Amino acid sequence: MCLGWLALVALLAVLGPMITPFDATEGNIVDRYLPASAEHWLGTDQAGRDLFTRLAVGARSTILAALAVAGLTVLIGGTLALVAVWFGGRVDGAITRFLDFLFSFPNLLLAVLAVAVFGAGVETAVVALAIGFSPYTARVIRSVALRERNLAYVKSAELQGISGLVITFRHLLPNVKQQILTGASINFGYAMIDLAALSFLGFGVQPPDADWGLMVSSGQASLLAGYPQESIFAGTCIVLTVAALGYLGEQLGGRRAAGRA
Repeated sequence: MCLGWLALVALLAVLGPMITPFDATEGNIVDRYLPASAEHWLGTDQAGRDLFTRLAVGARSTILAALAVAGLTVLIGGTLALVAVWFGGRVDGAITRFLDFLFSFPNLLLAVLAVAVFGAGVETAVVALAIGFSPYTARVIRSVALRERNLAYVKSAELQGISGLVITFRHLLPNVKQQILTGASINFGYAMIDLAALSFLGFGVQPPDADWGLMVSSGQASLLAGYPQESIFAGTCIVLTVAALGYLGEQLGGRRAAGRA
């Protein structure tokens, strides 16, 4: 069921903006708060913008931003972990202390500080969250890579004169891919929550662009006016998507544990 929902969200993000004739950022105040109809499938918001169009475009921007966070997290955390494992000693110690330092900062706080320095915007939020998530990914990958690093086949490859870079990509990296996939799916969900929170607070995607978190925020005024559709639709999409990603991550982790057993 979770895969079905994720597939539906992906279709909404890819095909939704193509099949709707409306612009996600432009509306007509005369059409504000229209109910669902054949023309406006989910109705309109306080600015007369089509809610289905904004939900579809918001799905695309939300998913792409969360994917960027998950990908950057794997890149940063995985690189730090593999470098620490391969070189060991002082390098491992320095990287571990750096990761501990990052652990002391909540992800949202780090993102807010980055926005205060570099300005509001989704790009700043993506980079800051990726840096904030990287210690978790790095620790998981490091623990598995460290075990692989001490196995006989890696020692044998070293004795044959194979370079550390080749060993890392040919032997260590393939053996941590399950952890990378599991961590990426979980980080994807956490990133979606944090990105939505940042947009809700005004630090992420900026109006009039469409984003699920921004729709929850802008829907507050409509909610007080007796039109809760915008906040409900966007909030439901966030909750169900994050829950589906969390379940998918647990399933991947369960398969990894079963494989080891």
